[in-house]
Amino acid sequence: MKIAIIGATGYGGVELLRFLQYHPFVHVQSVHSSSQEGTALSAVYPHLQQAESSMLEKIDVEQISKTSDIVFLATPPGVSSELTPRFYECGVKVIDLSGDFRIKEGHVYEQWYKRTAPPQTYLEKAVYGLSEWNRAEVNDAKIIANPGCYPTATLLGLAPLVQNGLIKEDSIVIDAKSGVSGAGRHVSLNTHFSETNENVKIYKVNEHQHIPEIEQMLLKWNEQIKPITFSTHLIPMTRGIMATIYAQAKKELSAEMLVDLYKTSYESAKFVRIRERGNYPSTKEVYGSNYCDIGIAYDERTGRITVVSVIDNLVKGAAGQAIQNLNIMMGIEEDTGLQFMPVYP
Repeated sequence: MKIAIIGATGYGGVELLRFLQYHPFVHVQSVHSSSQEGTALSAVYPHLQQAESSMLEKIDVEQISKTSDIVFLATPPGVSSELTPRFYECGVKVIDLSGDFRIKEGHVYEQWYKRTAPPQTYLEKAVYGLSEWNRAEVNDAKIIANPGCYPTATLLGLAPLVQNGLIKEDSIVIDAKSGVSGAGRHVSLNTHFSETNENVKIYKVNEHQHIPEIEQMLLKWNEQIKPITFSTHLIPMTRGIMATIYAQAKKELSAEMLVDLYKTSYESAKFVRIRERGNYPSTKEVYGSNYCDIGIAYDERTGRITVVSVIDNLVKGAAGQAIQNLNIMMGIEEDTGLQFMPVYP
């Protein structure tokens, strides 16, 4: 398979290249940038001196379509909405790491992203690539909307509870924290070292663009789900997301029963690891890998369930899941090219 990466100078793009260099069925045909055309990728990222296709090229849809089978779009919101329809009409499959095709209703996208939505016909063609739960749809997809990092951790953590109707539909509260790389490589005051070091910030309170993405999938699993409370925090580390999820049980449960449920739900999932009762994951334990680690607790006193879900935001929350979707789409083992253990410490 010949692959093109558009947006190769961002953190998601460079992670794609890192993993794809070891993929046995992929050749990175070209890498592209709208702002650094003609620059060697190793000049942007010196650690990639041995990478193939290391000269950044301009974004020429017709030329890329002639030389590539699949395009990864690791671009900011708004760029993919312009490029994806053109690649689709050229017969090239697209895996989009931006948020442009995740929301099925254009007016909802415009409300939360504050920009014009892609054409509705292409929103309907796009498949939401939550790998563990949408495998059949991904297998037949021409456009894959790769989930956001926060939604990936949250939805994997909630799926068994929501699908089995175990929680009160109006009780979901998510307290999520992310490393600074989730904001991308561009410079801003909010991600300046002096602003983030030894500091924790809450941001986009009640208005984060990942809220409708999470709710859309929850409603697909259970039409009775009510609006969620979703809070995001920036913490002083480079990588990682921890989503601590709270929900009220409909009936009396036990921690043992919940752990068994999660193990059964994810028994065939190669990248979801369920902890034993009383054991909870930390972000360092998935660092640099495509794993999602989940721990579950049940408070008999309050009847409240707590789920702790951790991922590396740049891997399972972006590039790793995109490659997992590539593998499913092409009918090969979904862990191909992703068989890396976490980096620790």
